[in-house]
Amino acid sequence: MAKLGRTDIEIYPLVLGTNTFGWNTEEAEAHAVLDAFTAAGGNLIDTADVYSAWAPGNVGGESETVIGTWLAKHRDTQAMVATKVSQHPEFKGLTAANIRAAAEASLKRLGTEVIDLYYAHFDDEETPLEETVGAFNDLANEGTIRHIGISNYSPERVREWLDITERHGYARPVALQPKYSLVSRSTFEPGLRDLAVAEDLSALPYHALASGFLTGKYRTEADLKQSIRGDSAARHLNPSGLAIIEKLDQIAQARGVAIASVALAWTRTRPGIAAPIAGARTADQLGPLLASAELELTRDEADELTALSDVIGA
Repeated sequence: MAKLGRTDIEIYPLVLGTNTFGWNTEEAEAHAVLDAFTAAGGNLIDTADVYSAWAPGNVGGESETVIGTWLAKHRDTQAMVATKVSQHPEFKGLTAANIRAAAEASLKRLGTEVIDLYYAHFDDEETPLEETVGAFNDLANEGTIRHIGISNYSPERVREWLDITERHGYARPVALQPKYSLVSRSTFEPGLRDLAVAEDLSALPYHALASGFLTGKYRTEADLKQSIRGDSAARHLNPSGLAIIEKLDQIAQARGVAIASVALAWTRTRPGIAAPIAGARTADQLGPLLASAELELTRDEADELTALSDVIGA
């Protein structure tokens, strides 16, 4: 278990991603996923107010609504919910007024009185950062949110955010959410990684399975047709990416686990990473993800994977 920033909160070694909830995971199945995740000890659920506005007929907030109906049946749960602001069609950007309105809308959908971890989803360079940081601080002081996170920001902007909190005595962020995996490392390393380590910010990366590529299901062009995520995984279908899959497969077979379990376990060997985010469309798909939380790679296993990843310069 890793700590959430400088708090005393311990995070299960896997964060449950829920961007399929209310899209291609119906409510009943989503509840089954949540049941299985929390039964295994999972305690942080990740969503965003924009999930899943991209789906035909959706308007955004569908994932939060599904989580809210589950929470209504589990009032005694110890699970925490992280959500995000800046991308919902009705609440674009990070002005103070927008952050407050979006938080109130998220609370209503979730059916809760407080958001456990609230992220600035994407940087809004048109709004003064002092205004954004001040708005998050106000929500924290009021008890509307418990903790603050920063997602998809550059190292320079995270540093600026931290400087503002120090200058004004504002609530400090506790988490970063970067894009990061064996085939996508440059957005986190080295800049954000170094900040995470130096400032005790828990990195909880998304894209940890690279749109399913790091499950090993895509090894040929024909395989890409198996899923709607095949197009996203296609960019990794090259000799370097397949060399990583081969090494993951070797380790997985030797350890008696799935390829996805090894890929997720590798992220936790990296400096600054507290736990990866991964989602399951169905409860049946959750097993390998949960297994990753129990898997500790040897130094040699981790180093071999890292070396292959370094080769592709991801």
